[in-house]
Amino acid sequence: MNSNHDFRSGTPITRREAMRQGLCGAGGVVLAGQFGSNALAAKSEPKPAPAKAKSVIQIFLWGGMSHNDTWDPKPEAGSEYMGEFMDVIPTNVDGIRLGALFPELAKQADKYSLIRSMTHRNNGHETAAYLMQTGHAPGERLAYPSVGAVFALFKKPEYKGMIPPYVVLTKAAGRFSEEGFLGPSFKPFATGGDPNAGRFEVEGVVARGITDDRQKARRELLEKMDSMASAMGGHPQLAAAKEAKDQAYELILGAGKEVFDLSKEPKELRDRYGRHTFGQECLVARRMVEVGVPYITINYPGGWDTHKNHFQTMRRQTPQLDQGLASLLLDLHDHGLLETTIVWCCGEFGRGPKVDWQPPWNGGRNHYGNVFSVLVAGGGFKGGQVVGSSDEKGEEVKERPVYPVDLIGSIYQLAGIDPRAKLPHPMGEEAYVLPSEAEGAKSAGLLTEIM
Repeated sequence: MNSNHDFRSGTPITRREAMRQGLCGAGGVVLAGQFGSNALAAKSEPKPAPAKAKSVIQIFLWGGMSHNDTWDPKPEAGSEYMGEFMDVIPTNVDGIRLGALFPELAKQADKYSLIRSMTHRNNGHETAAYLMQTGHAPGERLAYPSVGAVFALFKKPEYKGMIPPYVVLTKAAGRFSEEGFLGPSFKPFATGGDPNAGRFEVEGVVARGITDDRQKARRELLEKMDSMASAMGGHPQLAAAKEAKDQAYELILGAGKEVFDLSKEPKELRDRYGRHTFGQECLVARRMVEVGVPYITINYPGGWDTHKNHFQTMRRQTPQLDQGLASLLLDLHDHGLLETTIVWCCGEFGRGPKVDWQPPWNGGRNHYGNVFSVLVAGGGFKGGQVVGSSDEKGEEVKERPVYPVDLIGSIYQLAGIDPRAKLPHPMGEEAYVLPSEAEGAKSAGLLTEIM
């Protein structure tokens, strides 16, 4: 995980230092961004417009998943382009086909749309990830915040939950600092742990080797020893500290913790999601949506950086992606949450449409940002649609290019965030949620055809 950075000095801030400066104990690390002081946010209280989407689940396929093998299959191109995955399957929407590794998603095609003409032509992991998660071109003077950090900023006035507003399951991808110039308070809370384990040990919430009873006993002992607070009576700073501490313990031992306790879910539902890390991450994400968490990112465990062993990796991971994502869409729908929850799934780019059989790749696929696919669902996005197309071999955009600002701007629009709203910069720089075409951003327009 990246270190936090103090935007004033540029000095990294460790979790230990965050605890020393902010709240006490494990709960303080979790809640520092939510309950700690935040002069930056205080300078600007964004006023979002009415929104269809209340929450977002981003499934980030870091490393880049092949579009030819998955959501934009090209069997007519032959094995030179399709390799070992020549088979395609129909979906429950006439005319939409998927790669044969997605039988469960094929049953849910009416609930999502596919963008088959995503493009930015950037083939670097870090720079492409920054572009796909901020909408801003890498290499500019300012380090812009990710979509999740922007949601944390704009949704903070209306979000009253115990869990931080921007959560990552379970580890940060580490490609760039997601908080950007907004500072450490907007860094995502990475849960750590494994939701597929017997006990989901969320960092700062569920302590390894410490039972709830022992944690409660520690709290009671601490309160008995806190003679300073008793002596100073109702001092406002101590009162504020006590309130923050009570909120932290409510997360550790109360309703906040319940969100991460998957034992509350029926065994049959957990099995449907898949008894693997990704499947259970999707279930946790649904539970966080239920309590109103604005932005949840699932960084796919293991990633999709398949230069080598491409087809072996796809055979192992794709069934898990198919199971978990299809179950998430169905479960959100069944709970009445899909209409107010955006789900978007893609990597920073795709994978080369032509299989690289040369040593040392021996059947791998390389980075490819010319054209790739994105899945979007819910929150105002229509289902059962395809936006754009790639050419007959999946090498270039054929129709309706979609650029990062088009995709991200559409997500902001559905969430009631003005893509041209001004962002608070600590040094007073002019900074906006998304760049305009006048500022050099490539755009073909918002995704109005599926909004």
